[in-house]
This record gives sequence, C-alpha cells and structure tokens, in this order.
Amino acid sequence: MRTRAAIKIHSLLERYFPERRVFLRSDTDTRFIRLRPGTQLIAFTGATAIVAWAIIATAILLMDSIGAGNFRDQAKRDQRTYENRLNALSSERDIRAQEAIDAQERFNSALAQISIMQSELLASETRRREMETGIEVIQNTLRRAMKERDSARQQLASLTDEMNRNGGGSTALATDDAAGASTLDFLADALADTALERDKVTADAQDALLYAEEMSHQIRLMQDQNDQIFRQLEDAMTISVEPLDKMFRNAGLNTKTLLDTVRDGYSGQGGPLTPLSFSTRGEEPSADTLRANQILNQMDRLNLYRIAAHKVPFALPVKSAFRHTSGFGARWGRMHSGTDLAAPHGTPIYSTADGVVIHAGWQSGYGRLIKIQHAFGIETRYAHLSKIRVQKGQRVSRGERIGDMGSTGRSTGTHLHYEVRVGGKAINPMIYIKAARDVF
Repeated sequence: MRTRAAIKIHSLLERYFPERRVFLRSDTDTRFIRLRPGTQLIAFTGATAIVAWAIIATAILLMDSIGAGNFRDQAKRDQRTYENRLNALSSERDIRAQEAIDAQERFNSALAQISIMQSELLASETRRREMETGIEVIQNTLRRAMKERDSARQQLASLTDEMNRNGGGSTALATDDAAGASTLDFLADALADTALERDKVTADAQDALLYAEEMSHQIRLMQDQNDQIFRQLEDAMTISVEPLDKMFRNAGLNTKTLLDTVRDGYSGQGGPLTPLSFSTRGEEPSADTLRANQILNQMDRLNLYRIAAHKVPFALPVKSAFRHTSGFGARWGRMHSGTDLAAPHGTPIYSTADGVVIHAGWQSGYGRLIKIQHAFGIETRYAHLSKIRVQKGQRVSRGERIGDMGSTGRSTGTHLHYEVRVGGKAINPMIYIKAARDVF
C-alpha cells in the first residue's frame, strides 16, 4: 500500500513538478544537480510562505500606521476638547466666585442696615415705653389734682355754710374766700398744663407707634431681601463645593482629614473665615445668624478645597498633544507602576501640584528623573527626561515647567513615565486626572 501510494504521489508531483536538472559547467568538468519533485514542492511551499508573510506583515504595518495616525488625530481632538472644557469650567468657576463675593458684600451691607434698623426700632420702643410711663404718671397726677380740687370745693362749701350760720367774721370769710380762689386758680392752671402735656404725650406716642410700624415694615422688606441673598449664596456654595468634594472623594482622599490638615497648615493664604457674632442678651442666635454662619462655613470649606487642590496632583504633566502609550498595571510579566505619555522630543513637562523637589538627577532605569514631594504624603515622579530644569530642595508650583520629555534610561522611545505614590506605594495616576476632569 505504501509503495502504491508513493507511486501515485510521485506521478502526481511529476505532472506539476517534473524532475529537472541544473547543470554546472566549468572549464574542465560539467556537473548537474537533480531537482526531484519533492524538493521542488518544498522549495515552492517555502517561497509561497515567505511571500505570504511579507504581504501580511506589510498589511499589518500599513494598518498600524493608519491606526496610529487616526489615534493621534483623535488624541489631538480630545486634547483640544479637554482644554476648551477646562477653560469653560475655569471661566464659570471665576464667575461663580465673583457672584459669591458680590453676594457676600450685599449680605454684609444688608446685615449692617438691619443692625441700624434694629437699633432704631429698639430706641423707638424705648421712647414709646417712656412716653407710656409719662402718660401714666401725668394721669395719676391729674387724678390726684382732681381729688384735691373736689376736696377743696367741699371744704369751701362747708366753710361757706358755717359762715352763713354764724352770720359774722366777714374779715375771716374774705380771707378764706381769697385763699380758696387762689387755690382754685392754681388748680385750674395745673389742670390746664396737665391736659396740654397729656395731649402732647399722646401725640408723641401715636407718632412713635406709626414710626415703629413703618420700621417693622422696612425690616420685613429687608428680611425678604436677606432671604433672597441667602438663597443665592447657598446655591453658589452648593455649586462650588459639591464638585470639589466629589473630586477629592473620587481620588480616594478623606475630605475631613484633608481639610483639617490644610486648616492646620495655613500660611497666609486667606485664613479661616470667622463666624458672625451678634449681641443676643443671653438669647439663642437668630435663624439668620445661624444661616449666615453656615454659609461662612461653606465659604471656608471652599477656600480650604481651593488650597488643597493645588497640593494634590490633579493636573496633567503634559499640556500639549500627546499619546497615551501604556497604562498602570502588569506589563510584560512585571508591574508598570505609572503611565506613559508620548510626544515629540523636548516637549515641556510640568509639575502637577505644589511641592518640593526631593530628587533631580539620574537613577538607573528611570534615566533622568525628578521626584516631587507633595502634601498628604503624595509623591510624583517624572522619568526618562532629556533635560531637568529644577534642583533638589527647590519649591515648585502646579503648572511650573520642571523638565523636557526624552528617552533616557530604560526606554524604547521618547515618552514621559509619570508616577504617583502615596505613602511610598504606587497608585494609578489616572485616578487623580479623571477625578478632576469635570472640575478643572
């Protein structure tokens, strides 16, 4: 069976690959090489495989080139969109901050006017009470004078009756009559003066009541205006604080610890806001005072977040167009502890947060490396640089240029290896970058 199969295969190959001889001729001798059908089949198969491999490799290279071009264009479009979004958010944030400042100024002005009106109302209430007391005193005096007048009239009548019965003492009667008339005149004058004073006090009391009513109406209007200002301030604080709070939480930071740390480390960057304090004569603070203090607490929280945002690496280290060539995680059987961003040689590299340079020089596989120590135990690393523009111990700010992109150290091409470490442990830098994407 094997012989017959071999004969059939050989005859089939002879049909398509007949035996050939290649002659090699020299000056003295002639030789030839016999190419059997099997040998020709193997050579043909190898040549076909090589051609197919060349075609497939060329197609893959072309597709990769086209895909890389499309990826670069998409990256540029995403970068422009991201920058436009950042500019729009920055403008909106400035507008909101200005609105909050204006609202705070209006609120302070309204509080001052309310304080003045409250003082005037208290003074008016005091005058009204004094007038009521004066009216009561005058009325008591008037009642006493009327009682004395009635008593004097009764005494005069009894003296007149006694004189008529006795029929004498005209001189004493004349004297008593003159004294009674003098007493009556005095009483009449006193009654007239008391009536005038009473009328004046009554008119002043009515004017005071009208003024107090007008002041109460103005205070109600001011309270409505204050309520509107409070609502605007509360809305502005909510719009400003909630995204920042969410950003820090998405970055895995404990907001309470973060704010306490920033509050303890104030260094002339605004300072905490002092709560309002009004004299309440031992009473509980008013609702407006509590509301105002709550807004001030939110403004203080916003100020603390603003300071903290500069100390945490939320920014991108590359501001121009770049390609994201490798992410955080396992790569080629080992841990890739950062993210790689590729751009042309010499592209500026910027600090992603405020901090202090703790290393600026060559380090094994990193090549030219910059390490920056930030607040909250965070450290950033910028590797494979072509040039370092800072020195060890130098304090840098977010957005400050620190070096140029290169391919030093263990690198296969021009790119930036960017790392973020918390407490010495490497974490994905995109956590911070994505957390701040919709805020800054």
